[in-house]
Amino acid sequence: MRLTDKFGRPITDLRISITDRCNYKCVYCRTGNEGALYGDLPFADYLRMARVLVGLGIAKVRITGGEPLLRKGVVEFVRELSKLRPQGLKPQPSGASIGTDEAVPFPSGSNGNGSHGNGHSDSFDIAITTNGHLLAEMAQPLKDAGLNRATISMDAVDPDRFARITRVPNGFDNVLAGIRAARRVGLWPVKVNCVLMRGFNEDQIIPFGMFAREEGVVVRFIEFMPLEEGRTWSPATVVTLDEILHRMGEYRPLVEIPHARSETARRYRFDDGIGEIGIIAPVSHPFCGHCSRIRITSDGKIRTCLFSVWDHDLHALMRRGASDEDLAEFIRGVVQKKEERHHIGEPDFVPASRTMVHIGG
Repeated sequence: MRLTDKFGRPITDLRISITDRCNYKCVYCRTGNEGALYGDLPFADYLRMARVLVGLGIAKVRITGGEPLLRKGVVEFVRELSKLRPQGLKPQPSGASIGTDEAVPFPSGSNGNGSHGNGHSDSFDIAITTNGHLLAEMAQPLKDAGLNRATISMDAVDPDRFARITRVPNGFDNVLAGIRAARRVGLWPVKVNCVLMRGFNEDQIIPFGMFAREEGVVVRFIEFMPLEEGRTWSPATVVTLDEILHRMGEYRPLVEIPHARSETARRYRFDDGIGEIGIIAPVSHPFCGHCSRIRITSDGKIRTCLFSVWDHDLHALMRRGASDEDLAEFIRGVVQKKEERHHIGEPDFVPASRTMVHIGG
């Protein structure tokens, strides 16, 4: 039975954070004082979670962090993920793969669902979200392992502004090299995410439009959400979808592109057909009604919404020896608790129990 929540939304997208660590300290995400708060699991445990979820109908897996490229073994993890197929759950004996305290090697040969190799079907998609700092050297191995797409976070096209936002000197050139490497090896479409904050980088809107046209990437602007460690968010800091469209229109006219209902971004092309931008507007134009996502944190907890105030410990079941069917039943129950929507900006809004870096972007 495919995963569907109590509001009738099919759950087809999974985001797995494979580390709580990050080598950047972006001002909209981190205070700069806290490091990792939660542990990492062995890749074999993430793989088992993914396999069970793919058996329940998950068709897209996005690897996140923290910064996922900091994890040694991420290329092999992608290779093993690429062997999965959304073609039904095969139960495992209760004593098999019960979770580990230490890293263990991946099984060789069959992946447990009767599939071999790392070819892709049209119905299964593997992506990664990264700050791009380490991507230039890893893009080709990741592509060869079976990665389909890459999204790179980059919040300014001016190197000095970029350094102020990330609090990492001389990082801009590394990220730009990573973006170009992703495009060169075919991690397509390459998306570049920019979180806009009023008074900080809203003057980068038009330069990013130029960047999209010149570099042949999709630039996506994201409204600033209350998910930062410092809890300093206010509505006044949000640069909204309507404002972004107005400012970009001063550069060149935009034409909206039809998009799937479950897509987070509204998509636009420039009038001459060169360059695409997207706008993810959870604050001013929420899209909760068509949400198809669940998340697994680096320590193995399921979160049904970015703004959940609780999480559900899947890895604890694995440690206790649960079978794959037990895990599937637990996941089905958790999905039925998925929130209808977030309450950003409303009087009863309660901040998420974790901040973005500790959830997985």
